[in-house]
Amino acid sequence: MRIITGSARCVALQTLEGEVTRPTPAVVKEAVFSSIQFDIEGRTMLDLFAGSGQMGLEALSRGASKCTFVDGNKDAANIITANAKKTKLYPQCNVLCMDWEQYIKSAAKRNSFDIIFMDPPYAAGLVPKVLCALFDSDMVKDSTLIICESGEKLDVDDVMITERYNVKKEARYGRVYVTYFTPKTENDE
Repeated sequence: MRIITGSARCVALQTLEGEVTRPTPAVVKEAVFSSIQFDIEGRTMLDLFAGSGQMGLEALSRGASKCTFVDGNKDAANIITANAKKTKLYPQCNVLCMDWEQYIKSAAKRNSFDIIFMDPPYAAGLVPKVLCALFDSDMVKDSTLIICESGEKLDVDDVMITERYNVKKEARYGRVYVTYFTPKTENDE
């Protein structure tokens, strides 16, 4: 697993051994960053369920200004920190070892992001709940792009989602699904 391009191009990243985290496949990472390549420069990012931190570090390498990494696993948080230092992007990083709900409650109405990447454990079915919590906490600006990785096609007609978000794009890469959301605004109603 490496950084694809930018200031940290080709730097190899560490990941946790075993089944604790599941790194985003290279083909998915390349597709995501190809689709947002002109929207990264100077942006703030949240990498939720960050694992090794590869998505946030890729964004920083490509010119994002700051990234907050959140993962509830202490070993994952340590690997994110090590990877951030190895890529020399650490000064732009905020690495937090905490549960996603705890983070959203603590950052509500204080932090907002331009891009949010979330990759919760596939079997947990957390995507609708996390999307709602982000929106309801005012962490999502009118222009925020949320990119969700999942192990199955999301039910984008779920009322919890449709009340808050528009689906910008859906894509499938083998067994991985990626869904792009933008928040609904007053102009959408």
